[in-house]
Amino acid sequence: MTEIVSEARFAATEPKERVLLVSQCLRPSQTCPGKFSREGLNCPQDCTQECVIGRLRGIALELGYNGVCIAAGGAMAVRFVKERRPKGIVAIACPKELEEGVAAVAEMSRGNSDPPAIVTVPLLRDGCVDTEVDVDQALRAIHLLSIAPEPK
Repeated sequence: MTEIVSEARFAATEPKERVLLVSQCLRPSQTCPGKFSREGLNCPQDCTQECVIGRLRGIALELGYNGVCIAAGGAMAVRFVKERRPKGIVAIACPKELEEGVAAVAEMSRGNSDPPAIVTVPLLRDGCVDTEVDVDQALRAIHLLSIAPEPK
């Protein structure tokens, strides 16, 4: 079986074939102007908040990612993956949600010879509200570039 959690496989995917999944618990709970929908937390276009979600989301979209889901839970993130069918996923959440999400994507991909490659970034502090992540680690994951060897 193909390894599903793999930086090397992820790095070989084009940004347009990637999605970013971010736990909504990283948002500033008292001041976030975002609204939840079936698609997750929707950041307003004119948002002036200085938050990690907005920064990571903006960078992923600038790089050409196929989408960003700021998920209220694992089921929402898995549904987003089913709909977008990416070849690469950066997932930022608490260790428990990451473990369950990787298992769900593996199950969903059963029988598929090329399931999406996943790079996980665990939260530094969880608790479901006003959590924290190593921003540098998250940015490194989002920016992973193709490491495929040059053709000879």
